[in-house]
Amino acid sequence: MLVDIIEVVFKGGHGGRGIVSFGKMARSGPDGGNGGRGGDLFVRATSDITLLNQFNSENFAAAENGQPGGRNKTSGKDGKDLEVLLPVGTSLIDKKSGLTILELKQIDQRELVCRGGLGGKGNWEFRGPKNITPMYAQSGFAGDKKDLILSLRLIADYGFIGLPNAGKTSLLNELTNSKAKTANYAFTTLTPNIGVYNGKYLADIPGLIEGASNGKGLGIKFLKHIEKVDVLLHCIASDSPNPEKDYETVRGELKAYNSELLNKKEIILLTKSDMVEDKKTLKELINRMKLLNKKVMPISIHDFESIEKLKKILK
Repeated sequence: MLVDIIEVVFKGGHGGRGIVSFGKMARSGPDGGNGGRGGDLFVRATSDITLLNQFNSENFAAAENGQPGGRNKTSGKDGKDLEVLLPVGTSLIDKKSGLTILELKQIDQRELVCRGGLGGKGNWEFRGPKNITPMYAQSGFAGDKKDLILSLRLIADYGFIGLPNAGKTSLLNELTNSKAKTANYAFTTLTPNIGVYNGKYLADIPGLIEGASNGKGLGIKFLKHIEKVDVLLHCIASDSPNPEKDYETVRGELKAYNSELLNKKEIILLTKSDMVEDKKTLKELINRMKLLNKKVMPISIHDFESIEKLKKILK
């Protein structure tokens, strides 16, 4: 199951402690070294939408701590930086304030989230005319710690939307190398699927039903993923008893969730067109749907020409 929201704690490494040390020779002065700096924690965006699943068992990530200082003014080794991979489209939200502190909008975007703490000073640093034998050193300093909510909204060029069992996943599989599960019943797709065609990202959004914006069916869990999609491919089964109602149902849920979604570019795909044997009936259906949206095309995974026509649009 795809995790698209989760609470985590990110932390920079703790600075290493300075040490108290004196040379081995008689009356040798202080030579305690400084502690190493704690590592920084970075996040980097990738195309893998499943990466929030990594936090299911451990909701904590921290960079390496700095090492303690050594004798003879030797500084401790700095802690290693940590890079956490997250899906592109992830927002990092401060848990306490609810404010978004960072959005990962592009693949390979890399951002510093938590700085590591400074290392503590050894007693060598505290020597002076009034205190030639300091018997103290600093502890290292804590790195930044952030309690976060990671929230994923899929970023895609095209998004397949529509009622359950409208043929969205089958089209995604046909156009890309995806092997998402399909079956002849509602809610086969329980998590969003992503495929790539000709460098374009295609998202298969799980089926919506009437009342989804109020939590029915799969609820609003997946409506948010439509917000970052550039063009909507609205799939309506050609053999539906009432395709106009199917269209209005989904559009109604988009409006209830966020009315701005209605302003996105949209193409109606009359899927499973091979199920309509009478070409005249199919043509009449196309004309009826054009009253709702001028961009309408019939398509079937069993119709090579229609798939090729859609591929040209996607290019």
